[in-house]
Amino acid sequence: MLGYYSKLSSEVYNLDKYIGHSFGDVEFYMDRLASCKGSILEPGVGTGRLLIPLLEKGLHVEGFDVSDEMLKICRNNCETRGLSPELFIDEMESFALNKMYETIIVPTGTFLLLYQREDSIKALKNFYNHISNGGRLILDTFLQTDLSMDKVSTRTWETINGDMITLEKKVVEVDYINQYTISHNRYEKWRNGELIQTELERFPLRWYGIEEFKMILEQIGFKEIVISADYQYGVYPTKSGQVITFEAVAHKE
Repeated sequence: MLGYYSKLSSEVYNLDKYIGHSFGDVEFYMDRLASCKGSILEPGVGTGRLLIPLLEKGLHVEGFDVSDEMLKICRNNCETRGLSPELFIDEMESFALNKMYETIIVPTGTFLLLYQREDSIKALKNFYNHISNGGRLILDTFLQTDLSMDKVSTRTWETINGDMITLEKKVVEVDYINQYTISHNRYEKWRNGELIQTELERFPLRWYGIEEFKMILEQIGFKEIVISADYQYGVYPTKSGQVITFEAVAHKE
């Protein structure tokens, strides 16, 4: 079984989506969380791209990830900035903590890595069970607009010490019935023209219809659901390429 977000792909993520880089999401989440006085949880925290700005804003944020390599980078990014948040390895669909959170956030479509429908439903129920009454879930999704099979895309990054990392990516499976794709990502690290490291990653990605996902949230028990496009609060999506954010309140009485 091929994993994802192993050593090379985590290094690339940190290079490509460095701390301080925003897709509009950093500002959006800061604004939506500005009134939050309690604890915030970020499942799929990654390298801390969003976590760190929120911590520096004075918010109390904890995070977890399934990737040990991502967490190593996240801890280092936090330490170099004098931050020491609670960070741990866990899974969205099965984490069990003896505390409640005022808000759970899952930005940038990370939730869609749960490509099996039953796992994603378990995760949403788990989020609901860990949110205090009246607390919120804020979660990003997106639609997949290019389902071309075997079309190879290539990207390149240069590391701090001058090494070159290349990524070749292609979709190898599209399951229209169960609404997910599988891509194969091949990472290679080169030094002075010699290949010194390589990694093959199986990268699954799910998609949900907008109203479909809203109905799922409602069935779980979330209410007051606000749908936003491209981090414009309350602006309903009109284009297939937009980032879609769901904000929902956990009413438990």
